[in-house]
Amino acid sequence: MPRIHVCSLQRLYGTVRETGAEQVVTLIKASTPVPTPESITPARHLKLHLSDITEAREGEILAGRGEIEQLLRFVTAWDRIKPLVIHCYAGVSRSTASSFITACALRPEISEATWAQTLREASPTATPNAHLVALADAILGREGRMIAAIAAIGRGQDCFEGIPFALNIGPRAA
Repeated sequence: MPRIHVCSLQRLYGTVRETGAEQVVTLIKASTPVPTPESITPARHLKLHLSDITEAREGEILAGRGEIEQLLRFVTAWDRIKPLVIHCYAGVSRSTASSFITACALRPEISEATWAQTLREASPTATPNAHLVALADAILGREGRMIAAIAAIGRGQDCFEGIPFALNIGPRAA
């Protein structure tokens, strides 16, 4: 079954190797270099340079609509044959938001609340970035349901690094 694996930067290369993933999404500050894993072609590695913030802050990069649109184009082109890895620095906020966004976009017949609960069950440390979720909610026309679903699961357990996890996304519709 196609899976989205979520992890921290520290676990990126091992996760790609262990899962056989062929696509990677990196959500990290531009000042943090992330070389593309050897088994991934550059075209299959989306790098979004943004800070883990929910409102504008001096010296930081607040994600905008463009970054979420890039994410959605990239993940909707995923063939779902091999796993997809999504990571950020700690594997807690940007990556968990992006995995939730991806699940909602690829499997819209499953409710936002169900995806949020699935995320919480998979990761007690997940604290999806509310700004990224709000942007995706608007783009996907979810009328606040994505925002409400993430608010309902609450903040994850405090940690320095998130516990890696996977979401079963299911195959493409025929």
